[in-house]
Amino acid sequence: MKRVLNGRPVVAGSAKGIAVVSTQPISLWGGLDPQSGKIIDKRHERCGEVITGKVFVFPGGKGSSTASAVLLESIRVGTAPAAIINTHVDPILALGAIVAEVLYQQSIPIVVLSQKDSGTIKESNRLTIAMDGTMTVNRSQPVCTEKSPE
Repeated sequence: MKRVLNGRPVVAGSAKGIAVVSTQPISLWGGLDPQSGKIIDKRHERCGEVITGKVFVFPGGKGSSTASAVLLESIRVGTAPAAIINTHVDPILALGAIVAEVLYQQSIPIVVLSQKDSGTIKESNRLTIAMDGTMTVNRSQPVCTEKSPE
């Protein structure tokens, strides 16, 4: 099953990836290890999850303005998520992605999606994000394994 959602790009770009969904905001400063791409905030519901190459869906950031530096570093070393989807504009995260474009000629898309539409994205959905913020959501299919004859 495929559906299309219309988001607003804060930092334009295109990306594909599997959704990692959180209902909690997160501060990347102290919440994400930029060297591994792992969420390390022990109070966060996704603690231990590696978000490298995935589409991280969460309401927005919280706390420190240093989160932009953590996102910038994760983009530089290649451990950043493929894209970020928030329910409100987070200027701190946008700053990190924009500076990465300027310094390293690489970035990740950041898209704002309504809370209603964001809530329809489920864990492990496959997302394709277009430059204009439009995203295609595909439900992941279970992987079938062939049984060997008995």
